[in-house]
Amino acid sequence: MKRSAYLAGFAVLIALGAVPVCRAASASVAGYVRDSAGVPQIGVEVQLLRPDLSVISSVYTDGYGRFVISSLFPGRYALKAMGPSFLPALRENVRVRRATVVNLTLNTLYEVMQWLPAAPRAGSNQKDDWAWTLRSAANRPLLRWLEDGPLVVVTDGPSATPKLKARLMATGQAGTFGESGERYTAAVEDTPSDSRELLARVDFAPDSDAGMESMLGFRQDLGFAGSVQSVAAIAIHPEDADGSGDQGLDEAAIRSEETMRLGEAIEAEAGATEVLARLAGPSPDTLAGGLPFATIAWHGGNSQVHYRVATMVPNPNANDETDAAATLPQLSERGGELVIERGLHQEIGWERSSDGLGMAVLVYSDNLENPVLEAMGRFVSQDSVPALLDSSSGLLRAAGPAFSAKGVEASVEHSLPCQARVRLSYLDGAALVMPPLPGPSGFTQIFAAAHPRRTEAYSISLSGTLDGTHTRWRASYRWQADDTVTAVAPFELEAAEPYLSLHFRQPIHIARDGSGGVEAFLDVRNLLAEGYRPYILSDGSLLIFAQSQRALRGGLAFTF
Repeated sequence: MKRSAYLAGFAVLIALGAVPVCRAASASVAGYVRDSAGVPQIGVEVQLLRPDLSVISSVYTDGYGRFVISSLFPGRYALKAMGPSFLPALRENVRVRRATVVNLTLNTLYEVMQWLPAAPRAGSNQKDDWAWTLRSAANRPLLRWLEDGPLVVVTDGPSATPKLKARLMATGQAGTFGESGERYTAAVEDTPSDSRELLARVDFAPDSDAGMESMLGFRQDLGFAGSVQSVAAIAIHPEDADGSGDQGLDEAAIRSEETMRLGEAIEAEAGATEVLARLAGPSPDTLAGGLPFATIAWHGGNSQVHYRVATMVPNPNANDETDAAATLPQLSERGGELVIERGLHQEIGWERSSDGLGMAVLVYSDNLENPVLEAMGRFVSQDSVPALLDSSSGLLRAAGPAFSAKGVEASVEHSLPCQARVRLSYLDGAALVMPPLPGPSGFTQIFAAAHPRRTEAYSISLSGTLDGTHTRWRASYRWQADDTVTAVAPFELEAAEPYLSLHFRQPIHIARDGSGGVEAFLDVRNLLAEGYRPYILSDGSLLIFAQSQRALRGGLAFTF
């Protein structure tokens, strides 16, 4: 009966998803099209292209020269602008995320000729292949003949300025391990050239001893050969302690990866995350480890086949890829020692995408070590709690038993009316189960009761943007058995959050050029407080396990 009720709930959500909600997107790109004198160009066609330059979508600029393309999967695309009396302008390798801004400049053939040559050629430089490109050896490509199109301008101009974006966020949050209370976050993203990206971020709690997290990232695009990327992250949480009373948890990680393109159809990625963590105290407990990963994918038309191996379990508390938590693995405690949640994950998958529809199926095999069991504690005394305890939030983490699992993942994503999107997922695998105990028990007895069991999970997510107010929203529901306290398929990269979660983004003010503004946001996880497993300790304390504790995060973001 209970499962039937959940399936009925899914049907209701799907029906609601069919209601037109305009401009839904997990990612979007917008900007202005101007000529070389800075005059906005009205009615210019802007095309969004795949990396192979096939067209995905086409829009026209409005009376202010602005265009918007929404409802996109995050990734890398190309943009082409075409207007009467101008050469088409092409911007390749555009990294599209949420609210990406790309401005394009149209030039006449005469203007382009004024740029050439931009700088003297060195005698040691190789000759250009003039059949397909016109290039200044000291600068970037300038003109190109597309295989199935006209001559296009590949740059915006002879002196394109670097892009610098800063973001300041003030948030209040509760219900997340190590993240309770007020936080301030400052992030700076700099693109000094079309091939380099720099990102720095720091967040801290004001007027308290609460934790701090920071990260610094660098990316170098190597053109057709691929790219290299490095991210360093540090977390300092003085409120965290272990059962012996050692106070203060420090964690650092460096993630390095390289993407390689092997011909037109094959792309590979390899790297590793090096981790160092330490509990302060009379006898510091320190651990170090390496977590390698690799992926190789073959592209053919609209389909892709890939193989992936990973050892670091994705951190569910990361809000986005620029969050320090995205680089830091989850830590817990076993037998009085720090341990890393890690394992060996292998998968083989197939994906296919077309206009308005995407689907994916993969099979996987996991060997998971030190899976994190998280609980909310209401203790008579916090002395000698045999787990990693965050005293500010009352949350604790301990390591559960290792287990292996084999399973299947399948997902379908589809466009709804008014460019909204819906995503349905099915997961088959295993998770740790916490069975009921007959009466008050000790910590050791409760943790020893956890055991793996084969189970399933289902999820649905809807996203959209309300027309008029431009409110961006996302609602998701992920169901799995109530007695499970870890995720099915923990290595899944695009997992929906457990149970009912809501996310809202409301623009309050947007700059005229679209480069910045003020935004209010609200994120709620496990809104209905489902999946809780309560236990009474021998001393009368209460321990409540859950795959996801109910958490609330809201605040303001200022982008400059």
